[in-house]
Amino acid sequence: MPDSTPTAPRPDLTRQAVAEAVGTFVLVFFAVGSAVFGVDSVGDVGVAIAFGFVLLALAYAIGPVSGCHVNPAVTLGLLLRRGITPTEAVYYWISQLIGAILGASLLKLLVSDFGGATDKTGALGTNNWGEHISAAGTFVLEVVMTFLLVLVVLLVTNRAAAPGFAGLAIGLVLTAIHLVGIPLDGTSVNPARSIGPALLYGGEPLAHVWMFILAPLVGGAIAAVVAPFFETAVAEDEVDPTGADVPA
Repeated sequence: MPDSTPTAPRPDLTRQAVAEAVGTFVLVFFAVGSAVFGVDSVGDVGVAIAFGFVLLALAYAIGPVSGCHVNPAVTLGLLLRRGITPTEAVYYWISQLIGAILGASLLKLLVSDFGGATDKTGALGTNNWGEHISAAGTFVLEVVMTFLLVLVVLLVTNRAAAPGFAGLAIGLVLTAIHLVGIPLDGTSVNPARSIGPALLYGGEPLAHVWMFILAPLVGGAIAAVVAPFFETAVAEDEVDPTGADVPA
């Protein structure tokens, strides 16, 4: 007899795009905001934990809807692995940029005369190089860090991964990545996260933002090439029950 168990409808592209926009907004406002409003009190470790915890929460909150990419480099990795269609990827990229710009706009508003808060980073949490690392070093750093992030995303959301732990692994690796990258270039590994604050702040961070677009995308593409060597074939019905996996 055919299986009559009802299944939830797959989210349409509009819901996926909205989820990505909201998720990226939350990531920029709360995670970057932890640096803008409190890096002097929580330190680099606190900011790293904020990034990891925010992504961990988002993975389980919007993972069932969009897969919780909230990062153009992750979307590129999934596109190259055929986890999403080109049309979905374009919608995701646009939504991520919109969410990041809105998040950065709210940060900018709060550190303006209107909000009266003090920007503890002095640059709206933007990414940059020069003081602690060279441009060439920044490129290598961002490629390697993004490679690790996207590789972990691709592997733990694979159906052979330990069920229920995808979001935890992704949140932890993002925390570790920020512990390394924050003292050097502020850590991007996410073009949208870099573009939003750079557009609102301007100046040198905006002139240098191309680095934090190019390098993460290169890292994400390399991860997509490497990931198949670590994947394990499993039955089609084995999925992550948390829903924090890549949409089929």
